[in-house]
Amino acid sequence: MDQLTALRVFRQVVEGGAFAAAARKLRLSPAAVSKNVGELEAHLGVRLLNRTTRRMSLTEAGTRYYQQVSRILDDLEDADGSMQPLSHSPSGLLRVSAPMSLSLVRFSGAVVRFMQAYPDISLDLQLDDRRVDIVKDGFDLAIRGSDRLEDSSLVARRIMALRHVVCAAPAYFGTNGRPQTPMDLESHDCVQFSLSGHAGEWEFSRDGQTQKVQVTGRYKVTSSLAIRDALRAGFGVSLIPRLYVQDDIAAGRLETALDDWDPVVTQVYAVYPSRRYLLPKVRAFVDFLAEDLRDEM
Repeated sequence: MDQLTALRVFRQVVEGGAFAAAARKLRLSPAAVSKNVGELEAHLGVRLLNRTTRRMSLTEAGTRYYQQVSRILDDLEDADGSMQPLSHSPSGLLRVSAPMSLSLVRFSGAVVRFMQAYPDISLDLQLDDRRVDIVKDGFDLAIRGSDRLEDSSLVARRIMALRHVVCAAPAYFGTNGRPQTPMDLESHDCVQFSLSGHAGEWEFSRDGQTQKVQVTGRYKVTSSLAIRDALRAGFGVSLIPRLYVQDDIAAGRLETALDDWDPVVTQVYAVYPSRRYLLPKVRAFVDFLAEDLRDEM
């Protein structure tokens, strides 16, 4: 027995005053209507309707049950109706997890523009360079950067690429020398982003060949912006997204090295639980970011 169907059939029989009227309203056969009511009575163990060839009436139990069922079905219709705006237009609370460094450097301006474009959306943006469990922690989506996105049941849409650069302060290179090959980094004090999956191993490619270098240093940190501060102070050399240091490079505060080598590119993805029944607020946010960042692919 499909109990929800049986409840709706029972209610329609009562309100239509006859099995035949309920069958026409629900576009079911009279036999199907009778079967649903009979199975519902068997499930409850009570008679809900007194019926003869000429008339039908509710029993005492049927009256009480009808009143309760009607409230339940009305509440269900109200709940279904409340979902309509969410399923048709971008609105409601959107919970997003995003990396702090990338958000502060690049996303924060886009987020403001998004909020201005979608006044019916409220945004709860949680900034954390560590990864969260989207489903467990109740997020609608997360922004993640990775050079190798792990296998996952999550849907991932690429929205930008973070190209890296080896750089340090001019004073550091003046004292320690400028690396000429990736292997030269083994003798340098390398500031490492500890949340990276390859913090201690930096990878470079050129002319179809790849070199992986084991790097060491006295400073590991979970923030790329903290790495930038260390580089500005002349403390070590690092492999860091160019986006974070491009102004420092342009101003001469930092200088690059190994420019004829290509470091691994970090792809940035918007990830969310499922494409099916994707809420308009999620789709709107992902589409907006992808458009805003299209020049950085």
